[in-house]
Parts: sequence; C-alpha cells; structure tokens
Amino acid sequence: MLIGLAAVSWGTTGSVTAVLVSRAGAGALVIGAVRMVIAAALLVLIARGVAGSLRIDRRDRWRCVALGVCMAAFQATYFSAVTLIGIAIAALIAICCAPLLIAGLAAAVLGERVTARVGGALALGVAGTALLIVGPRTAADVSARFVAGVLLALGASLAYALYVVLAKATLARTPPLPLAAANFTVAALVLTPALAGADVGRQLALGWPWMLYLGAVTTAGAYAIYTIGLRAVPASVAGIAALMEPLTATLLGVWLFGERLGTAGVAGAVLLFAALGLLVTRDAA
Repeated sequence: MLIGLAAVSWGTTGSVTAVLVSRAGAGALVIGAVRMVIAAALLVLIARGVAGSLRIDRRDRWRCVALGVCMAAFQATYFSAVTLIGIAIAALIAICCAPLLIAGLAAAVLGERVTARVGGALALGVAGTALLIVGPRTAADVSARFVAGVLLALGASLAYALYVVLAKATLARTPPLPLAAANFTVAALVLTPALAGADVGRQLALGWPWMLYLGAVTTAGAYAIYTIGLRAVPASVAGIAALMEPLTATLLGVWLFGERLGTAGVAGAVLLFAALGLLVTRDAA
C-alpha cells in the first residue's frame, strides 16, 4: 500500500515538470537539483524527529553514497527524457524495464526467488507498459529526438533498479528514514552544481510553487513512505507495485495535456491493473 501511494505521487512529476518547462523555462538538471535539495532538508528533519537519530551503520555508508549517486542519475536522465519525449512515454519507458531489472538484480544480489504469482504479475505489468508505450506511436513519430529520449529513459530505469536493490539490502541494518535522509543528501550534493547557472534565479522565481511540490510531496514524502514499505516486501514486488507511477503519468498526460492513448494503450492500462491485482491477492493470501 505504501509503495503504491508513493508511485501514484511519482506519477504526477511528469505533469509538474511539463508546467515548469513551459511556464518557468526550467531545465531538467535544475528541476532535479532543486527537488533533491528540498527533499534532503525535509528528510533530515523528519528522520531526526521520528527516528531520533541520523546514524547509519558503518557497513552501509558506502551504500548510502551509491544510493545518492543512483538517485542523482535518475533525476538527470528522467527529467531530460520528459523534455524530449513527453510525460507519459518517459515515465512508461523509465519504469517499464525496472521490474525486470529489479527482479534480476534482486535474485543475483539478494537471493530473492521470483514466485509464479510474482512472475505472472511481472509479465502482465511489462506487457501492459509496452502497450502503453507503442499504442499511440507510428513509424513517423520515431526521430533522433525520440531515440535520445528513450535512451535517457532507459538510463533512468537502470538507475532506479539499482537504487531499489541497494536500498533493500541496506534496510537490513539501517532504519528507513535515516537511510532516505542520508542518500538524498548525497544526491543533493551531486546535483548542486546545476544551480550555479546564470538563469537559475529566474527559474526559481517563476517556478518555486511547483518545485516545492516536487521536493516536498513527490520526493520527501513519497520516498519516506516508499522506504518504509520497501522494508516489508521483496524488492521484485516493490518494482511491480511501482508500475502505478507510469499508469498515473499516462492518465494525467491524456487528461491534462491531450496526449494520445489509443486502443492498445487502454489494453495496456487494463493489464497493469491486472498485474497489481495479482500482487494484492498475493499479499492477502
């Protein structure tokens, strides 16, 4: 449930990013950097207030650095992809491959076993996401800009998968809130140089309400509950549950920005709901 709520929140980031680009002329790296700085500050306060400590187990400190780098890479690649190929397609591609990558990495690194039910949910989820991606597109839509956006979205998918598996391994010893505070602080430090541009002040002045929403709600709040939820479920299940993100992004893209879904896209959405239904029945069993 917590991971699903976090994913729905993440699904709104593409729409907010589109507004920031159109109204404030915000760049992808600036959006990602501001999002990380706000989230890091809030997560430090939340962790200190709720957990009472920011202590990270000595054996997990290198993982916190790696998690921060993965999160910074995800921000840079994902938001760049959104500016090139649109909200729905970027979110769908970024998350489409993630469940497969997470399942493979979790099996290799964490020793997780993919059950028949989880495997079925994985197949339905990936097939549904693929239909959502290709449904509204024709050969004429494929350009160098589109290919570049797809490659960036695939890079975001790999960064996200590595983040999930590393976070799951770290949660065995380190509490979720201090972990989130530490790795987002690293991500903020990695992306801070992006705020040195001459035009950043104007972007912040015009786009601060949406940037505050991205940092406080879709990052600090969403990743806090996601990390707590990740402690209780296998990484592979978390990867499939996060498919609520592209579904949310797609629906917002269609409703708010007139992006096309088509018959295949509708079928894909149905398959995604079926995949999530399998997970729910698994948890209830």
